[in-house]
Amino acid sequence: MSYKKIGLIGGRGYVGQEIISLLNNHNQLNIVSVYSSSKAGQPVNINSLGEMTYKDLALDKIDLGDEEAFILALPNMESHRYVDLITNYNSEAIIIDVSSDHRFDEDWEYRIPELCDPVSKNKISNPGCYASAMQFMIAPILDILVGPVNLFGVSGYSGAGASPNQRNDRELLNDNILPYSLVNHLHEREVQTHSYPNILFTPHVGNFFRGIMMTGNFFLSKQADPKEIINLFIDFYQGMNLISIQESPPNLQKVQNTSNVIIGGFEVDQATNRLTFCCALDNLLKGAATQAVQNLNSAFGWDDNAGII
Repeated sequence: MSYKKIGLIGGRGYVGQEIISLLNNHNQLNIVSVYSSSKAGQPVNINSLGEMTYKDLALDKIDLGDEEAFILALPNMESHRYVDLITNYNSEAIIIDVSSDHRFDEDWEYRIPELCDPVSKNKISNPGCYASAMQFMIAPILDILVGPVNLFGVSGYSGAGASPNQRNDRELLNDNILPYSLVNHLHEREVQTHSYPNILFTPHVGNFFRGIMMTGNFFLSKQADPKEIINLFIDFYQGMNLISIQESPPNLQKVQNTSNVIIGGFEVDQATNRLTFCCALDNLLKGAATQAVQNLNSAFGWDDNAGII
């Protein structure tokens, strides 16, 4: 069997580590290089190659090889420099950008695997974690939504990254929940651009490491009971093995450390046609690393879930 050679640029952070783990278990993709500034020269275990070392991420030291595709798992506002470097080196290389830098760039293909056609470009922008949860909730009912959609999200502190900051400060988070970016959050704009324009999103960080719980309030253009809505969701996501629909609200613990999405807790206020329900997913996996690998699979012409399930 021939393997596709993959380079990971930004392997130190939480998402980078999850990407390494996923690719280590993929039987058609081989990691041949992992780049990191802080870990350059340190060992990294890659199943296909045994122990190798992190390569230097510095632009004047980066050493590209025969990689056929790259996943960029860098902080926001950093990926463009590496995109230019890769494109000048190999204009045909597939590039998956996990950051937000290209989610509004028409030259890039923004793709949530379960909601979009197969990849058609060699530059793919991965969706955000909160934005993924919101769009999984919106897509089946998009045609019957009216007015504003209110979404309340709580993420584990891994969403704030590995570098110390207020939103991953364990002492500050103890017995606490931290609201932040209560207007104009980047993922609010992302959903407004790619899904439904009238989104009101309020994010929070909780005192747990990983996972997102999203609760939404949606006004419908017609009356519907919860059973109708559940059936609508079941039909919409039929055959999509990572997404489960249930009557009861999702339990965040059930999706942590998995690539699964659980949507449930459907209730309808018949007097106002207000629908309320929840979505749970792992921000590091289905909210980031898993979708990067799904998009890489699609770019090579394979099933989205190859090597994942």
